[in-house]
Amino acid sequence: MIVVQEADFDVGALQEALRERCAGAAGALVTFTGYVRDFSPDDATQTLTLEHYPGMCERELEDIARQACERWRVVDYVIVHRVGALSRNAQIVFVAAASAHRGDAFHACEYIMDALKTRAPFWKRETLASGRSFWVEQKQSDTDRTRSWDGHPSKEAS
Repeated sequence: MIVVQEADFDVGALQEALRERCAGAAGALVTFTGYVRDFSPDDATQTLTLEHYPGMCERELEDIARQACERWRVVDYVIVHRVGALSRNAQIVFVAAASAHRGDAFHACEYIMDALKTRAPFWKRETLASGRSFWVEQKQSDTDRTRSWDGHPSKEAS
């Protein structure tokens, strides 16, 4: 399931719905929830505004999830990403992967999140409490993390 929306989401409800869809086939369910955090300890974030290209964004998320399912034994998954103006501490993204074994679920969830940060077409504009505003650029460390999956073994027994 892939959803891009402005509204907040209920982590518990998303996790339970995924567990029910797996109908007993998943022995592991790994989740990740991302939140808006301060830009730095000395410069608090007021809002993070996320924009996306509707249609293209969902297709890229589907491709990322498809690749995770090809690499690991994933029973089902959920990706929910918010757009619009989000305040500090607001939920931004929820990713969950369900698998028969924990190793596949952990790897798939982490892979989806890493690929999402570098491939999904979201544009982020951060506004600080000081009034300063700027576009958030992709970090080299995120690119390096995504590339590190290229040589990572897939479909491990766990």
